[in-house]
Amino acid sequence: MGDFSGDDDEGSLARAVVASSPDAIVAVDRDQAVLTWNGAAERLFGWPAAELLGRRAPIVPDELVAEHNAVLERVRAGGRASLWTKRFQRDGGLLDLRVDTSALRSPNGALLGYVSVYHAAEDDEAAQGRATRRARLVRRLTDVVGDINAELDLPVVLDRIAASLTELTGADAGGIAMIEGDRLRLVAVHRLPQALRGVTADLRTSLVGKLLRTGKPVLLETGSEELRDLIWARVPGLHTIAVGVAAVGGRPYGALYAMFGRGKAGHLELELLELLAGHAGIAVGNAMAYQDAVRQRAHERAVFDASADGIAVLDGAGGVTQWNPAAAELTGLPADRVIGGPPPFPVPEPGEKLTFQLPSGRWLDVLRAEIRETGEIVVDFRDVTRSKELEEAKDLFLATTSHELRTPITIVHGFASTLDSRWEALSDAERRAAVHTIAERARSLGRLMDHLLLGARAGADELKVRVEVVDLAALVRVATLGLPALSERHRVEVDIPPGLPPVYGDPLATEILLGQLLENAFKYSPDGGLIRVAASRDDAKVVLVVDDEGVGIASADRERVFERFVQADSGDRRRFGGVGLGLYIVRSLARAQGGDVTALPRPGGGTRMRVVLDVAPLSEATHRSGNGVTS
Repeated sequence: MGDFSGDDDEGSLARAVVASSPDAIVAVDRDQAVLTWNGAAERLFGWPAAELLGRRAPIVPDELVAEHNAVLERVRAGGRASLWTKRFQRDGGLLDLRVDTSALRSPNGALLGYVSVYHAAEDDEAAQGRATRRARLVRRLTDVVGDINAELDLPVVLDRIAASLTELTGADAGGIAMIEGDRLRLVAVHRLPQALRGVTADLRTSLVGKLLRTGKPVLLETGSEELRDLIWARVPGLHTIAVGVAAVGGRPYGALYAMFGRGKAGHLELELLELLAGHAGIAVGNAMAYQDAVRQRAHERAVFDASADGIAVLDGAGGVTQWNPAAAELTGLPADRVIGGPPPFPVPEPGEKLTFQLPSGRWLDVLRAEIRETGEIVVDFRDVTRSKELEEAKDLFLATTSHELRTPITIVHGFASTLDSRWEALSDAERRAAVHTIAERARSLGRLMDHLLLGARAGADELKVRVEVVDLAALVRVATLGLPALSERHRVEVDIPPGLPPVYGDPLATEILLGQLLENAFKYSPDGGLIRVAASRDDAKVVLVVDDEGVGIASADRERVFERFVQADSGDRRRFGGVGLGLYIVRSLARAQGGDVTALPRPGGGTRMRVVLDVAPLSEATHRSGNGVTS
């Protein structure tokens, strides 16, 4: 028989024991080349030792290679393995055997190979139980594989593999790591914190790297100290990790981790890990192929889905078959409510454009093209609400401006004609009153023209202000001087605290801004009441408020009143006249100075206009006042 080397008495005794054993004893080196093949092995399997020494014994059936590899890996990590299995005889027959396998080590503990002892297994109840369990788990593996292969979404496939890993091996936790260059990325976990998803590790120093270097399908690592530093091994009492390589297209793409804290990993668990890893490679390959197909289809639909225009595809009967995201956004109708029915707007004839208003108020320009090869119709539509509103605002502006101009011009013309034709007949007081009216209406026309010019410049972003240090308190006092005499029904209150800091701004722009806010306060409180102007410091800002007790502004209009011409259509406020440019100009001037203005409800009724400007530190006053900044 084949033998160990060595001529000492102890070696001779060991050889005698092996040769005399009634059980077949086979020792192999780490590459599974036969080192010892005793007489019982010759009788059991039919091959003489001389034929197999130095060669791999051809006794393991193909379907049990994974089982055999798992057993060797288990005993390499420590302990022994016993299982009920089958082995070939030389004549091709299969033997039912119980095999006890252990590691073959040198006196200093180095792994030399493996020793297997083969027994008749008919009466071995333990082996029978393990065989029954293996058969049950293999059947379950078949079901699991079918379940995994039925799914094509890669993340779901990976999660199911991780869950199945713990079910089949009895592991306390499982995970899947993908190989990405020289890194590993944890992509699926089961019974581990979800926060570990996406964690990476160095492939070279990992268990996967170690396994790849061995060329084996599975690896078993034991010992809590050795496993303590693994970044995803967060299992209480972790003592063993089994790793199996998964390959796609013959190339390793990742690995399956089975982690044991309470349970133990035997050869059956390693076998199932190897088998599952093999099937996982197939399932992942299918999912990746499916993803590639989906990605290709997504590329083909990229223009359709990313278009800012709404796009609908209609069949020959006019029913919607495709409805892109922009179409859903523009119409407010999701695809599932539109597919199969007609579009929510009429479809123009080829080459024509139709402008249509949806029930929501949105205006659409609709175009149509036909695909002759399929008989389908492609409808493109875009939102033209803003341009429509601007067009309507322009028309309204022209009508309003004409009205606002016509009234003072008519009055001026009437009084001028009266003076011209009846000068001698009028008393001095009547002539003075007529001239005063003409002058007042001329000033009104001047203010209207100033507003129109400022509004045009603001709309074209051509407002130019010279930002410098401004004494806001002084400007407020000047702007409010004489206001109490303008109206017997209004009371004017000014609250400017001593020491109010200067602000950054343009004196002329700030004067116009204050004048417009005060004019509005009088204009929109026709029944009189208190008009209060107050200023205070708020950190690095100065806040100026102008309160009135007038008609107020509806909450929905408090932003809209700062748009051009909005006053012309703002409900109750429209009865006071104007072209709707005043507050638009106020906000434009405030923002051009680095500030802002907002409309708020006044406590107790009416309106509060709140202006915010930047504080100018006194230390900078001299420098900034002499060096203005144009914006």
